[in-house]
Amino acid sequence: MNTFVKESILEQRSAIMNRWIEEIESFRTDDSLQNISNTVYENTNREFIDKLFGAIEEGHTKVDRPLDDFAERLIQLGWPLHYLTRGLQEFRKVTIEILSETDSDYCQSIEFFQDIESWIDDMVNMLVNQYSGSWENTVFLQKMALKELSAPLIPVFDRISVMPLIGTIDTERAKLIMENLLDGVIEHRSQVVLIDITGVPVVDTMVAHHIIQASEAVRLVGAKCILVGIRPEIAQTIVNLGIDLGKFPTKSTLKKGIEAALEMTQREIIEFDSVKGGEIIADSNT
Repeated sequence: MNTFVKESILEQRSAIMNRWIEEIESFRTDDSLQNISNTVYENTNREFIDKLFGAIEEGHTKVDRPLDDFAERLIQLGWPLHYLTRGLQEFRKVTIEILSETDSDYCQSIEFFQDIESWIDDMVNMLVNQYSGSWENTVFLQKMALKELSAPLIPVFDRISVMPLIGTIDTERAKLIMENLLDGVIEHRSQVVLIDITGVPVVDTMVAHHIIQASEAVRLVGAKCILVGIRPEIAQTIVNLGIDLGKFPTKSTLKKGIEAALEMTQREIIEFDSVKGGEIIADSNT
């Protein structure tokens, strides 16, 4: 920033700050700021304007750090990006208005406006890049966490495993399901795998295609697949779409699926106490 412009801004600091605070109060009506108390909003505004003047005092080469820290804190608190960008735009407008009221010929020149514009634009770009990087990192970490929790293959009995599916299934997640399914079948030496779609809100042609592919892959590694959690509305959707799920067994509940899996592995559930009640799994060959 031009030395004269910098000194002029700092000389008019009090006037610029007061008018900027008045103007930025209009942002308060935004829906994204409604949950912020008046005290916090006012204190944040004053800290924001102090950071801007601090950046001007320190010079452009040192401006990143104080605003970086301030912006990072607002990101963590959930403040919207447009609060910062609009605040910078308002700072530019107020600064130009107040300095243009002085008698200085330079403050009426094109160079003056360009100098202010360039400084504000650099600040906006820096903040946008910081917000973008922070959100990209957050999204990446969330994706990694979801992958760790998504579609686990759980051994429930010897040679019987369950894969509960929850949420929407897209192409990327279907690939992860396939990998976990095949790795789990080998690791747990599963003979029967139950794919539970109770928590899948919508089963369309694409989702059914991925499930069919998964069942075929399980068959190729020497295991059998049972699809469980077929709700009435899901069954109706499958029929209406003409999806063929006849290649592998389907059950309405996980309990029925486990009973079928036990039968497929030559075991059954029998009662062991008619008085107290209870069940035990026994090999049907014994």
